[in-house]
Parts: sequence; C-alpha cells; structure tokens
Amino acid sequence: QVQFVESGGGLVQTGGSLRLSCVGSGSVFSSYAIGWYRQAPGRERELVARISIVSNIKYGDFVKGRFAVSRDNAKNTVYLQMNNLKPEDTAVYYCNTLYYSTGRPSGSWGQGTQVTVSS
Repeated sequence: QVQFVESGGGLVQTGGSLRLSCVGSGSVFSSYAIGWYRQAPGRERELVARISIVSNIKYGDFVKGRFAVSRDNAKNTVYLQMNNLKPEDTAVYYCNTLYYSTGRPSGSWGQGTQVTVSS
C-alpha cells in the first residue's frame, strides 16, 4: 500500500493557479493508478482527476480544461496543476490509489491539502 503526503495548497484569488503535489511512499508507486479527490465542507468527496499506470487520464466534468494531472514515477510524485480557479474549487484535496475504470479509491487517505479560492 502507498502512503501519500499532499502539499501545495493555499489561498488564491479567483482566476489564480496552484500546483499540488502528492508524494507516495511504501510500495511500488509506478504500479498504481492515482487519483486526486476533493472534499468541500458539507459535501461528499469527489474525484477530480485520475491517471493510470501508463498515464491515461480522465477528469471530472467540472474541470472543463482548467486542471492538468501528471506523474513522475522517478520521484514517486503526482501533480495537479490547477488554473483559472473558482470559489467552488475550495476544498481539501487528497490523492489516493484507485481502480482506474471506476474511480473508486483503493488505499488510505492522507491529511490532504487545503485549497481556498476567494471571490
């Protein structure tokens, strides 16, 4: 199983950008599909983006071309570049291993990183 540490969150204005990082340890990172999820207050956790072991990628419908996920297996890291941020993107962002076809998470959750977008 892979353990994750997320970082890169912060406070930005509407239209701003952030780059989140997710560093994994404890297992063979390159053998796992990885997903970025987010959870806003009072809402269920939702899948933002997923990247397979061969870097196939899917995004949530709400992303609409604003985000880009990538992975660097040599660094055991997955990134989420977020551009044109909106207040509704405010949430705690997490990464996890997942079943790529369904998006269902398959591992343990880390602490996440808070993203706050001001209007």
